[in-house]
Amino acid sequence: MSALNLDDFAHLIERPDGGVRRDAEERRARLAVPPGALGRLDELGEWLAAAQQQVPVRPVERPRAVLFAGDHGVAELGVSARPAGGTRDLVRAVLDGSSPAAVLARRAGAQLRVVDLAVDCAPEELPEDVTRHRVRRGSGRIDIEDALTAEEAEAAFRAGTAVADEEADAGTDLVVLGDLSVGGTTAASTLIAALCGTDASVVTGRGGAPIDDLAWMRKCAAIRDALRRARPVLGDQLELLATVGGADLTAMTGFLLQSAVRRTPVILDGVVSAACALVAQRVAFRAPDWWVAGQASGEPGQAKALDRIALNPLLDHGVTAGEGTGALLALPLVQAAAALAAELPVRD
Repeated sequence: MSALNLDDFAHLIERPDGGVRRDAEERRARLAVPPGALGRLDELGEWLAAAQQQVPVRPVERPRAVLFAGDHGVAELGVSARPAGGTRDLVRAVLDGSSPAAVLARRAGAQLRVVDLAVDCAPEELPEDVTRHRVRRGSGRIDIEDALTAEEAEAAFRAGTAVADEEADAGTDLVVLGDLSVGGTTAASTLIAALCGTDASVVTGRGGAPIDDLAWMRKCAAIRDALRRARPVLGDQLELLATVGGADLTAMTGFLLQSAVRRTPVILDGVVSAACALVAQRVAFRAPDWWVAGQASGEPGQAKALDRIALNPLLDHGVTAGEGTGALLALPLVQAAAALAAELPVRD
C-alpha cells in the first residue's frame, strides 16, 4: 500500500466548470419564468450544471444517501441522550426501514447505504455489505486517548475514498451524506472548535437526541479536554482525525474529498458532516465548491463550521435527528432545481 499523502487532493480537485456555469446563467436569463422568481433554485440549477459540465442540466435521477456509522468511546461519559454503544440499534432501524432517514429516502427515490466503520457490536450482527469497511469496534475516548491509531486512521480514510469511487462508478449523480453515531457530535464539535480556534462552550450543542443541562456540562468538559489533545496536531489533518475524530468521521472526510475528485456533488447534513467538511477544506480549498448544506440543525458547531466554509443552508427547520434526515429533506429541493432548469421552456 502506497503512503497516503493528503496534499495530493489539493492538486486533484478542480472547481465545477465556470464556463458551463456562465452558460447556465445565460440560459436561465432566457427562460419564460422571470430571473429571480425561483430564488435559490436558480443557483442550485447552475451549480449542478457546472458539476455535470452540461447545459441544460440533467435531472437528478440516481441520488444516494450514504450514512457512515460508528460508536465513540467518549459516549461513556454520558454526553449523549442515547446509551454508549447504541449505534447498532440506529443502523438496524435504517436497515429495517423504520428510521426517519429510511422513510424520507423512500419518498425521495434515493437508495440508502450504510457503511460501518466502528460500530460497537460483533460484525455478524449486521449484514456483510454494511460491515466490510469496518476498522475497529468503537473509536477511543478522545478526552484521554486517541480515537484511532495512525494505521486505523489511514484505513478509515481509504475506506471513505473507496466508497466515493464505488458511488461514482455506479452512476450516482448526487449524494446525501449523513452519519449514524453515539458520541459523534462530541467528536465533531471538538474538530470544529480546534480548527476555528474557539472554546468548547461556543460549539457544544444538545446533540441529536437533546440532552439536559448536566449532560451538556459533561459534554462541554469532554470537548475541552479533547481540545487540549487536538491543538498540538492541527497541522496534520489525518493525525487530527486520529486524535479526536474517529473512524466514521475520518472516512467521511475521505469520502468528501474523493467525491470532489470524482466530480460528485454532495448534500451535507448536520454538525458531523459539517465538521468533516471543515477538515476536508483544510486539505483542499476547492473541495467545498462540490457541496451544499442541506439544513441548519441549530447546533452551534454546525453554524460555526458552515460559516467558515461559506456554505448557506438550504433549509432551516431545526432538524436534529441526524442520519442524513435534514439533508434528505433538502434533496427534493435540489431535484426540483434541476428539473426546472432542464424542462422550463426557453423564450425565442
